[in-house]
Amino acid sequence: MSGTFESFGRIRRHERRAIDPSSAMEALRVGRCEPAGLLAFGNGRSYGDSCHNDAGSLIAMQRGAQIHAFDPTTGIVDADAGVTLAELIEYAAPYGFFPAVTPGTRFVTLGGAVANDVHGKNHHKRGTFGCHVESFELLRSDGKTHHCTVTQNPHLYAATIGGMGLTGVILRLRMKLIKVNSLDIEQHVTPFANLSEYFDLADAADEENEFAVAWVDQLATGRFEGRGVLITGNHADNGNFAAKRSRLPLRVPFDLPFAALNRTTLGLFNSAYFNVNKRKTSPHLANYQSFFYPLDTIEHWNRLYGPAGLYQHQCIIPFDAARSVVPAMLAASRDAGQASFLTVLKRFGHVRSPGLMSFPQPGYTLTMDFPNQGEATLRLLDRLDRMTVEAGGRINPYKDQRMSPAAFEAGFPEWRQLERLRDPAFVSDFWRRTALALGADAAAPMAQYARGHA
Repeated sequence: MSGTFESFGRIRRHERRAIDPSSAMEALRVGRCEPAGLLAFGNGRSYGDSCHNDAGSLIAMQRGAQIHAFDPTTGIVDADAGVTLAELIEYAAPYGFFPAVTPGTRFVTLGGAVANDVHGKNHHKRGTFGCHVESFELLRSDGKTHHCTVTQNPHLYAATIGGMGLTGVILRLRMKLIKVNSLDIEQHVTPFANLSEYFDLADAADEENEFAVAWVDQLATGRFEGRGVLITGNHADNGNFAAKRSRLPLRVPFDLPFAALNRTTLGLFNSAYFNVNKRKTSPHLANYQSFFYPLDTIEHWNRLYGPAGLYQHQCIIPFDAARSVVPAMLAASRDAGQASFLTVLKRFGHVRSPGLMSFPQPGYTLTMDFPNQGEATLRLLDRLDRMTVEAGGRINPYKDQRMSPAAFEAGFPEWRQLERLRDPAFVSDFWRRTALALGADAAAPMAQYARGHA
């Protein structure tokens, strides 16, 4: 079969070849793999090319995926990798359980959440998604299904969590959900006049709340420069577990011939958003969908960026550099004439992931979305990369479409260990563009590595 199988950034749009999971599993089990490689494809919520394998084939993992079992006494769920987070939430909510970690969209697959080791608004409390994965079944091109835990096949376990699908196919997994008193969130909004004020608030916000995230008006200048709102929250105690997925109330029904999100429209939006939210000073209840997944209410919202697509830049800046580097990055974006629709600032804590290549590390993570304006946008992104690396930070691989091999290596020197454990039949466009461009011969052959760790 074939289809667009786009990443969410929609930079490179064309037909891609894919095969259904049953055919892929059969081929892997008998050692019949495609010369140009395979890659599991979840729901295309990665922004860049880590979910693409244009020279080979994708495996469409959502087909036939199901939840196999759930233990309401422990919160452990057993599900196929192609199950979406939305499906899991709807299934577990009546029992009073919710995922310990959720990203900003509920339309990711569980396998994709493991492969990218996604994070949420509570990294300071719960770490990454992979921290809550007890085990998974991994099918590799040696024809074997490997049961992976912290103690069983531990090297594959660590390499697969955050390994961007390169170690094989995650067939199904067991993960632990958390018991909550409600799906609703008791939310509090605190406006801040500048980034210095935000940094003064951030430590206490993390200490006192399960969830914390800041929205920043990237376009504001003069006396408004660095303004924004800090949004904190905790699960409420009202016993509301209504999680049924409603039809999306809004949608962008077709590809726009132009970018609706530009400096003018975003300037108006940012001013309105700030002024509305700065009045919400008292705590109030928020529906879990609006708190965790505000953009999910607009189907195909990425079409607002126009036919050229969007680039998302997410980086980590260490604590000691953040107060100077984050404002400089916002200023660099404004100076380049680039307007970010979504500018989010969060604080990562010290909870370590079991994953080898997990993106979060202690510091502040800044996320900005830019309409693709060709060379001007690429020049800005290169500049943001340099600022990140010089500060001792790293760029998020599964949000990336164009970082250089050098920038990747500076942030992820562990890539050689992943290359040693990468299944030789699995590869992505991102891995070709970054790690393999650095020289695959820098890593020992997989067989040699396996003998050394037997």
